[in-house]
Amino acid sequence: MQTSPFLGELIGTMVLLLLGNGVVANVVLKQTKGESSGWIVITAGWAFAVTMGVFVAKAFGSVDAHLNPAVTVAFAVATNDFSHLVPYITAQLIGAFLGATLVWLHYLPHWAATPDPAAKLACFATGPAIRQPGSNLLSEAMATLVLILGLAGISSKHLGELAVGVGPYLVGILVWSVGLSLGGTTGYAMSPARDFSPRLAHALLPITGKGSSDWSYAWVPVVGSLAGATIGGLLIRWFTL
Repeated sequence: MQTSPFLGELIGTMVLLLLGNGVVANVVLKQTKGESSGWIVITAGWAFAVTMGVFVAKAFGSVDAHLNPAVTVAFAVATNDFSHLVPYITAQLIGAFLGATLVWLHYLPHWAATPDPAAKLACFATGPAIRQPGSNLLSEAMATLVLILGLAGISSKHLGELAVGVGPYLVGILVWSVGLSLGGTTGYAMSPARDFSPRLAHALLPITGKGSSDWSYAWVPVVGSLAGATIGGLLIRWFTL
């Protein structure tokens, strides 16, 4: 099989979710080596997951390495080129589901050892620290907007050419910064694929004592991230950052 943008987005997003939700599972599930190691570990793990996901996506054929429907939407709005929306987002949704499924397999004995259903759901999908849909929506939109503006800054023509291979590390730093500063309210999904596909995996997989998949909240990370992405795309388009 040849490499392709579709394959790159799929495999890259799969690796992103495997490592990203994997670090959450390592922290919140019982009897792991990383149990209760905290928020710093989670945000660092997600940052490194994004870096590795970008590298993998590029290796498998996606020069863009979006790994996130919100990023795809933002740059479609910014460039007025919507040709990547369907193939990229389809690949990202599939990849995120596969990545979440691999997390379930990797931590297989630990689901039964963990009595709290909310902890199990946290290994798949995001949730609010304080459930206020309006505020939660704003948090997701703001975090995603910062993500998009940061990505635009990293790729800005005003900074000149980056050294080969530096970009993914800068993206990881960006995601780490957003997680540390803005992630404590909702878990900073910033991506419909990151939240929806793993939530679907949680609903479908035979996870011992898993409880509800909390679909009543699921619209917040989707709508919030797409709103932030659209605003970010418009700002890039208007000001050509």
